Amino acid sequence: MTNDRLSSTFAALADPTRRAILSRLLIGECSVGELAEPFEMSMPAVSKHLRVLERAGLITQRREAQWRRCSIAAGPLKEVSDWTEHYRHLWEERLDRLDEYVQQLKAKKAKEKEEEKKSHGRKQHKK
Repeated sequence: MTNDRLSSTFAALADPTRRAILSRLLIGECSVGELAEPFEMSMPAVSKHLRVLERAGLITQRREAQWRRCSIAAGPLKEVSDWTEHYRHLWEERLDRLDEYVQQLKAKKAKEKEEEKKSHGRKQHKK
């Protein structure tokens, strides 16, 4: 996987319309017209989005009579998944440490509340 391919994949995924198109293609292959249906945009605009997705390797298009049929290509998404997996481990470690710290704060607060109950709400002064 080259960084250029990863960059083009992320650039293609940056647009919500293109992500919606990919989501629709998860269901299965469909025509360009079917893909364009939920969007309030011209067919040339939809075609432009499809070209970006195709250049990034995220979809494939084929002709069937007068229709163009599109389907999802999982390769680049797998590369993104592999790349982000490395960072997932990093963030899980950090979140685990944060959780441990929060648990310590909760325990400390519970201990302080318990001590306050024992002293009947009066703060004890240190001598």
